[in-house]
Amino acid sequence: MEKLKPLVQTQADLDVLIRHARQTDAVALDTEFVWERTYYPRLGLIQMALSNEDCFLIDPLAISNLQPLGSLLSDRGVVKILHDAPQDLTILGRITGATPQNIFDTRLAAGFSNLSATLSLGNLVKELLDIDLPKDETRTNWLQRPLTNNQIRYGMDDVRYLRATRVLLLTRIIGPKIKSWLQEELNLLNNPANYTVPLDDTRYRKIRGASNLDSQGLAILKNLSVWREGVAKKVDRPRGHVIKDADLIEIARQRTTEPADLRTTIGLPVNTTANYGKTIAAIVSTTLRQQESSYPPVRRPTRLSNSEKVNLEKLQNLIRLKCGLLGIDPALIGNNSELKQLVKTICGRKSDAPEQLRQTMGWRKHFLEDFFRQNRG
Repeated sequence: MEKLKPLVQTQADLDVLIRHARQTDAVALDTEFVWERTYYPRLGLIQMALSNEDCFLIDPLAISNLQPLGSLLSDRGVVKILHDAPQDLTILGRITGATPQNIFDTRLAAGFSNLSATLSLGNLVKELLDIDLPKDETRTNWLQRPLTNNQIRYGMDDVRYLRATRVLLLTRIIGPKIKSWLQEELNLLNNPANYTVPLDDTRYRKIRGASNLDSQGLAILKNLSVWREGVAKKVDRPRGHVIKDADLIEIARQRTTEPADLRTTIGLPVNTTANYGKTIAAIVSTTLRQQESSYPPVRRPTRLSNSEKVNLEKLQNLIRLKCGLLGIDPALIGNNSELKQLVKTICGRKSDAPEQLRQTMGWRKHFLEDFFRQNRG
């Protein structure tokens, strides 16, 4: 391999690095970015390791064309190893225009390896390799140049041990069936729809306080959220810099249709009211004139009957027991809300078609076959 400097800052050096990376079986990747005052994260560094010793830092501030990296990301012949992959894949996919393929997420794999599926990279490396990763640059400015020696060391250590971590995780998995379950889950990362942010018109339901609104209030919140998303993208500022979540909720609750009331009643800042007051009031007024049938449905927390609560406890006990035997983190099977919905669907008397649940498909369905068999019919 041609001798490359650890810090890759030219197009020629990037081309050489990617050429050699595509000749390996697996490469480790990570990103460092700043995401405080912009809608999109500002990428400051891309780390890559071909081995424990061959670690490189790609400088996206110095190299304008990162499409060669995209060719590596989309190469199904090379495993790309990341820890907690979705956010990095979103960023890398966006700046390269590529669809990442053949991803190995060490955080996800830990959950199939008798470890927690929520371990940080530092805790995972400590558990498997007894190595303490530095934590002194977690809040550093990755857009500054030149990079400090500490930043360079920190960046390289974030990928240095990922290849070894992958090998150790795979040796901990109990049998080929569990490995096939892990691979099924990893395959979901080949489709960006499974890890990118929710669509603009669904994000509103995740805003704190949305569950307390009626259907008309939800319609107002939805329309305001879609508008805010567009403004935030256009001016490249965080959503909360356009208008805060709490203010959206209050506007939706009070159905505010007068620009002046946004300042006096809602308490919007002067600049926000001046810049967007008329638009916000118009959106509310237009929504109030919509047909009621167009409003989004209200989703209330799932409430279980006494018999369903008994079945939920049986289900949770089954999951804990089986996960203990197979070395799987119970959290991978589903969260409490999902399990409640599953019990309601399988054990309840709901006549309407249930929402498709993860637990009724793929490896989770096989995992829960005893539960389904006991409650069939």
